[in-house]
Amino acid sequence: MSEAAAKPTLAVWKFSSCDGCQLSILDLEEELLDIVGAVEIAYFPEMTRAVVKGPYDVSLVEGSVTTPEEAERIAEIRENSKILITLGACAVAGGIQALRNFDGADAHAWVPTVYAHPEYISTLSTSTAISDHIDIQGSVQGCPPNKYHLLELIGSLVWGRTPNLPTHSQCLDCKVKGNVCVLVAHGTPCLGPVTRAGCGSVCPSYHRGCYGCHGPAETPNMDALTTRWRSLGVAEDDIVRGRRMFYAWDPGFVGPGEEHHKQPAAETTRGQGSI
Repeated sequence: MSEAAAKPTLAVWKFSSCDGCQLSILDLEEELLDIVGAVEIAYFPEMTRAVVKGPYDVSLVEGSVTTPEEAERIAEIRENSKILITLGACAVAGGIQALRNFDGADAHAWVPTVYAHPEYISTLSTSTAISDHIDIQGSVQGCPPNKYHLLELIGSLVWGRTPNLPTHSQCLDCKVKGNVCVLVAHGTPCLGPVTRAGCGSVCPSYHRGCYGCHGPAETPNMDALTTRWRSLGVAEDDIVRGRRMFYAWDPGFVGPGEEHHKQPAAETTRGQGSI
């Protein structure tokens, strides 16, 4: 068997998303050359026009399922993939577009207000995670994922070991960097205590609260954090909006009484869940 034939095949797929997760792979730049040397890029339209027919050893999937066509396509990809990993907030938890899930009305009711020709739009009423439709072998968190976490994932798959990815909260990374806690010292609303590490504490390093872009940590205590935000005088609607961003539909970011909480006004809602 030739060296090229012995390489595991890797396919990268896009569903409803902004392409940011795929761009994180391309951002590896020099490291990407090592990846190409270790695997055969069988399908990755963001990178190459070349297409190798499946089945594939590993499929990386970006984006959520928001259309009937996507629900069918992800099942086909699952059948043609030995290992399937989801990348980023959209694939892991439905993404920002999962805000539609909180609207009691059918999504089709507001499509005409967004699109000039709604008759061309085919959409589901919800935006859901890939794992809601098929079995997966793992996920990499983040909006977008840390490019070095992607490198760690791909390397672990090639060498047959368990990837070493963080599950602790953002607060630990802040302490390692020597950041002053914006929540304790300045009373700034921050999702750091319940958010998975991975971004390098970018926002707190610039005296801003964490926005939860890497999803819930391993054991998030949203009830306690909500109580703290209330003690700071944060309005209830702002608390809800704070949770409903990158990982709006992830169970880890559901707050106390969330299922009974009055939904934000429609215009506010339109503005704005591993290995």
